[in-house]
This record gives sequence, C-alpha cells and structure tokens, in this order.
Amino acid sequence: MKLFRRENYLRKIRGFYHEDDIIKVITGVRRCGKSSLMQTIAEELCEGGVPEDNIIYIDLDKRGFKSIRTADELEKCIDERGSAKGLKYLFVDEIQNVKDFETVINGYRTEGGWSIFITGSNSYLLSGELVTKLTGRYLEFEMFPLSFSEYEAMKRFYGKTIDDNPHVELNSYILESGFPRTVNIDDPADKRKYVQGVINEIFEKDIRKRVKIRKKETFEIVRHYIINNFGAVTSINSICETLKKNGLGIGKATVSRYIRALVDAKILYECDRFDMKSKRSLSGEKKYYLSDPGFYFADNTDNRVNYGPVLENILYTYARSHDCAVSVGRIGKLECDFIIRNRDMNYSYVQVAYTIALSRETEDREYRPLEMIKDNYPKYVMTTDYFLQKRNGIIHANIMAFMGEENDF
Repeated sequence: MKLFRRENYLRKIRGFYHEDDIIKVITGVRRCGKSSLMQTIAEELCEGGVPEDNIIYIDLDKRGFKSIRTADELEKCIDERGSAKGLKYLFVDEIQNVKDFETVINGYRTEGGWSIFITGSNSYLLSGELVTKLTGRYLEFEMFPLSFSEYEAMKRFYGKTIDDNPHVELNSYILESGFPRTVNIDDPADKRKYVQGVINEIFEKDIRKRVKIRKKETFEIVRHYIINNFGAVTSINSICETLKKNGLGIGKATVSRYIRALVDAKILYECDRFDMKSKRSLSGEKKYYLSDPGFYFADNTDNRVNYGPVLENILYTYARSHDCAVSVGRIGKLECDFIIRNRDMNYSYVQVAYTIALSRETEDREYRPLEMIKDNYPKYVMTTDYFLQKRNGIIHANIMAFMGEENDF
C-alpha cells in the first residue's frame, strides 16, 4: 500500500537525513505511525538517489527479526546487511526489544558513516543508558496520532468520503480516533475494537513488563478513572479520595506509579497549571490529556461527546505536534485554558469552547480571562463557530479551519 506522507514530521527530520553523528529517535504512542514515517524517510532517500543497498531496515517486531534480543545478535544482523560503500542509512524499528541496544547504536554512531534512525513506543527508550551515554548525540522527534488536518488529508489520499459539513467530519474524527490504521477500517465498531486492541497491546508490551503491577484489576480502575476524567484539573490526592469514597482504598504511591506508567507509555500527557500572578507552577495540580480521544471512546459505550475537554485535548496534541510547550494558566480565580510557547519562544493564550454564540454570558466567560492578561502576545478564543466575533483585539478562530490550514501559534 502506498504510504501517506506526514509532512509535519518529515520537514522536522529532513535536515538531519545525512547526519552520521546524530541519532534520530522517533517516539510516540503505539500505532501512531512511527514505522510508516521511517519507511517514508527510506522512500525519500531512494527518490533522492541513495542506492537501496545503502538502506538497512530492521523491524524487530516482524518475522525474521523477532528472535533478535541481544546486542550481539543485533550487531551481527546489521553487519550482514551493511557492506555497501558510502554513507549507510540504518533504520531499526522497536529497538527497545533488544537488551543493551544503546552500546551497539553508539558504536555505529562513533564509527561514522552511518545515519541512524530508531523508533520506540514509549519514553523508556529515552531513559537510562541512552540518555547517559548519548547526551547531545541524539535528537528526539515525537509523533502523535493524526491531527484533524492529517485525518482529512489521509482520507482523501485513500479515496475515503469526506462529509461536506465540517462539524460532521470533526465528530467522525473524535469518535473514530486519529490512529492511521482506522482510516482504512470502515465499520465504526471495528474502529473501536482496533483502538481497544491498541490499549491492550500497550499494557502487555509497554507497561506490564516494565512496571510491577500486582493486581491488574486495580491498575484498570485507575486507568479507567484517569481516562474518563481527561481534561479535568486533578491531583493524586483528589484521585485517591474519590476512589476511597467508592470503596477502593488505593495508596498515593500506587496511584502515582500507575499514572506514571500511563504517561511513560504515552497514553497520557501531563499539563501543569501555572499561576500567572505569582509566575510559578502550581504543585500537585495538573490536567491530563490523552494522546488520542479515541482511548476514551474505546473505553466507554457512550458516544455522546463532551466537547469542552475533547476540543481542549485536540488542541493540546495539535500544539504539541507543532513543537509547542503547553501549560494551563490561572489568573486569580479564572483559568486560561492554555498558555502556549512556540518554537521561537513566543507565547499565545488560548481559550477553547464549542461555541460562544448561545449567549452573551457564554461569550464573556471565554473572553474575560484573556482580557485580564496585560501583555501583547496573541490571544485566541477557539470555537467551532463560523460567525467570528471581534472584541478587544482577541482573535476568534474556527478551530477546524485553524487546524485544517496547519496554522502555527
């Protein structure tokens, strides 16, 4: 099958295609498209004139390579395929399957003449030996499931129908998930089953083997709770108190460890809260967002969309996929949904709502926190409205159009 090219990520990596002193590390939640991205890079290299013999592609999850589990076995496999002259391009997919892989990869980087690309499904890949041995010698490129614009573009690419009504298309994106494989699955129930399978795979491959979980049922309760409350301000204490009220006495250390496992597996992302008056982070208080809202709908039978947290989630991952840092702002008793810092270290302030057209009160609620911010950085109210307001220099933007045009903050 011809691969859909995800330009948002390719453009970040292209400048490093031929660098043999920097390891390119591609991370992201399972099934978000890392393998396809590496295959696309290999295709672009061939199109640019690199001989096929100079491209060594090893997928450690596939037949023929699954038995490779040690550093020596990996090195032997690479050497058997890497006899071509000139710069060689080494791609290793799911490299965390190999014990002590860091030593091998660093050896080829030190030798020179190898441009190295590796993938891993979670942040364990960037812990321990890789960080200590290779500090300053690798670059991480983090991937996310499809953004709304990528979702529509991929549907066009594979000849799928796109609804003329953007609101219908947005709903489809929310309910079906942004996992690339689901674009070519037609039945909604099968799409949900696929995402549930991704959750199970993450637990078995990324969590259970690395985190000591004595009771899977207890872990599932915490996972279900945190996924069901994505986008809400929470803390370890509040989670424990809520579970205790429901007859589940789970300790703070256990809850914290389980949440860390979900974050490390990149199911969850932590978004800290920032007090804009005291200019400090609020310890203990966070919002958790999902790498894809599909995790919520695969976990629940209810198809009703609570647009507040869902739209926040979509915008959060969109900003992160554009290399922005994101936090939640508190201004006195009011809250600004997002403070976003872009690649150029410039800031934006963003409020997210489904609509502000229902009443003046709704409009005021979204505009008021932004009107209290006195600096001159851009301020946005993002909604699904097509009739856009003009008020005090604040930009009212349609969220589908903003993301569809791949705008930067």
